[in-house]
Amino acid sequence: MPIQETELTQQKGTPWNIQQSANLYGIERWGNDYFGLSDDGKVTAKTLNTAVPLLDIVEGMVDRDLQMPVLLRIENILDAQIKRLNEAFSTAIKKVGYTSCYRGVYPIKVNQQAQVVEEIAKFGARYQHGLEVGSKPEMIAALSTLTEPGSLIICNGYKDQEFIELGLQASKLGYTCFFVIETLTELPIIIECSRAMGIEPLIGVRVKMTSQVSGHWNSTSGDRSIFGLTSTQLIDVVDTLKKENMLHCLQLLHCHLGSQIPNIHEIRSGVIEACRYYTDLVNEGAVLTHIDLGGGLAVDYTGAQSNDDKSRNYSLDEYCEDIVDTLKQTLDDYNIDHPIIVTESGRATVAYSSILLFNILDTNIFEPISLPEASADEHSLLTKMRDILNYLTPQRVQECYNDAHFYRDEVRELFKRGQINLRARSVAENLFLDVLHRIADLLDTMDRIPPDLENLKLSLADIYYGNFSLFQSLPDMWAIDQVFPIMPIHRLNEEPTRQAVIADITCDCDGKIDNFIDEFETAKTLALHPLKEGEEYYLGVFLVGAYQETLGDLHNLFGDTNVVSVRINSDKTFDFVKEIHGDTISDVLSYVEYQPKEMEVNFRNTAERAVKEGRITARERQKMIKNFHASMRGYTYYEKD
Repeated sequence: MPIQETELTQQKGTPWNIQQSANLYGIERWGNDYFGLSDDGKVTAKTLNTAVPLLDIVEGMVDRDLQMPVLLRIENILDAQIKRLNEAFSTAIKKVGYTSCYRGVYPIKVNQQAQVVEEIAKFGARYQHGLEVGSKPEMIAALSTLTEPGSLIICNGYKDQEFIELGLQASKLGYTCFFVIETLTELPIIIECSRAMGIEPLIGVRVKMTSQVSGHWNSTSGDRSIFGLTSTQLIDVVDTLKKENMLHCLQLLHCHLGSQIPNIHEIRSGVIEACRYYTDLVNEGAVLTHIDLGGGLAVDYTGAQSNDDKSRNYSLDEYCEDIVDTLKQTLDDYNIDHPIIVTESGRATVAYSSILLFNILDTNIFEPISLPEASADEHSLLTKMRDILNYLTPQRVQECYNDAHFYRDEVRELFKRGQINLRARSVAENLFLDVLHRIADLLDTMDRIPPDLENLKLSLADIYYGNFSLFQSLPDMWAIDQVFPIMPIHRLNEEPTRQAVIADITCDCDGKIDNFIDEFETAKTLALHPLKEGEEYYLGVFLVGAYQETLGDLHNLFGDTNVVSVRINSDKTFDFVKEIHGDTISDVLSYVEYQPKEMEVNFRNTAERAVKEGRITARERQKMIKNFHASMRGYTYYEKD
């Protein structure tokens, strides 16, 4: 797709305004009403009928010596999302006359950070919002976090005896803890442990759905899904429980529809299939009380409101109403009592509440910087490059493009052979860039762009170097080509006149962002502002609360970023609730099995040997040791004095 220039959104001679920035970056489309722009051109976090500029929060971080990059968590947004989800289901239940209720659970795997899980437990307590666990560590986290009596715990994944014993103890403590059977081998262990401990289990079964959804993660649905029991295995569970006089323990049906499902029609179809399993299990004598529809509620990362796998073609209200209405209509046809509805919305719960903030360290601008007048003894190839501009027209852009490349390459060959000097080569490179920029300007006036020139503007885009690691903080961008909304958090009352890609500070060619949200599809560049001398330029990556912290790695040994959690108040003030300093160099080295203390001893010995050999003085040695020690305890990212 051709890169769209900011001038296309602006009438000539009209001053740039914040609404043009809002349109350009799509903040009103993907912000879910949590983000906006202030009159002076700053991104704001919106909650409690007030708005606080993110730049004000950044300035508070600077005052607290919290260096970029920073992962900013906004408590209010997490609170609001939990409220929206629960109240949307409550509204839908009342609207269609559904006779049971909704109980949400948060899958810990989506963001396992203690503060996030603790806040979900805190904000969800009024709704008895529970947790989904898929391992023994997650079970331990749930048991130490949930305090509300009756809180729902859904145990998915493969469960050994210790896992099951923890779950049975949870039931004894007053939690509503379901063991969802993933394989037939789990059932005998559950039966044996429950009898040994004298605690009756709550059992669920996960069925293998045949409905295939679209989206990036559609492998979790359909016949080839690695999750769930086949219909034959389901009958085996029922028969075994009947034989053991424990069929009454089977009280939950789990049907994972998929993850990040973009199309509402596929959700409705999946619910219909789930109802058929539910109905026949009831007819088999199971005393079912809960239906768990798993995850699937998508986040509209692009704001396109489409069935693209990075978007969704439905609202939260439509999602809830379609589920409730489908359940009611289908089960009513079979005269089946309405079960408690459970969903495991993780991505939609936490995505909006976290923002990655970083500063731009430097830029690489691909445009001519020096075009001296032609000299009398100028090489003929340089003269020919200057002459291209005399015959450059829309009809001859391909020819001029070809000529520029040919003459530039000839100059490079002469330079290799020592037949042209470095200064002349520099002039040639700048003339080449000048020609390409003039061709690029002409492309905007043309109805048809030659195939060779479709990516010309991308090749001329600036590189903005950001103080962050893609692999640590945004792994989905690298691994699965996910897109997140990215934009400056200030200067939005100014026109962004540069087109750029963003590079991180890792030594890796994949450490860059060259896929951005555009109004209709993705774009290869992002409109940014020129840097100002002596001023920081801050960008924000939004909607990063799901999976990114959990999946981040230590590429180039860049560790976890600083984390700041704030609570916005109704009077437009905000409180720093929690500050977590990011990994030090010593921390990340220890993660990969270095011994920091031994490393300091080794360096001290090396410095002492240099003193003995006369290469440095004892005083220089001491200064080096102090610097080494300070660096070991410093931030892994670029630090400014």
